[in-house]
Amino acid sequence: GFRLGVGKMPGPWEALLISMTVYVALPLAAGYFSRKWIMRSKGEEWFREKFLHFLNPVSISALLLTLVLLFTFKGEVILSQPLMIFWIAVPLLVQTVLIFILTYWAAYKMKLRYQDAAPSAMIGASNHFEVAIATAAMLFGLSSGAALATVVGVLIEVPVMLMLVKFCRKTAHWFESEKEKQ
Repeated sequence: GFRLGVGKMPGPWEALLISMTVYVALPLAAGYFSRKWIMRSKGEEWFREKFLHFLNPVSISALLLTLVLLFTFKGEVILSQPLMIFWIAVPLLVQTVLIFILTYWAAYKMKLRYQDAAPSAMIGASNHFEVAIATAAMLFGLSSGAALATVVGVLIEVPVMLMLVKFCRKTAHWFESEKEKQ
């Protein structure tokens, strides 16, 4: 691979493919087919009103469990090497905020609705660390620098994304509503 080859780092392609399958392809397929099945058997209203409300606490619990496990493995390194954490965190912070600003501004200039602009900017700015953590752990092991960088990424991304959500809510009035467009 190009990125791994630049640093003369061997790339275990089998592990990468397994990681992509387990953490991206399988959840995507499971979500797609379960959504189709539930909507066909129970209807869209039941899916939105009942199933999604049940699923929301499950996803939050899974995120919290992931964070607890990560900090169990990397907590000592984070506390013992704050300067290294700072050097990892600063570019991640700048990147996340810059991509959000560019995307939100572009959405505003393109006269997108707020309902489209805010999620677009949030998704664009997200680094998808849950996939990065799984891939880094699988390719390089939990004690690797790559795994540490992804843990720091979560430390940065979660509060920054919450801050950006608050910013979106406060600036929703910048965007035209559906009624104003008609």
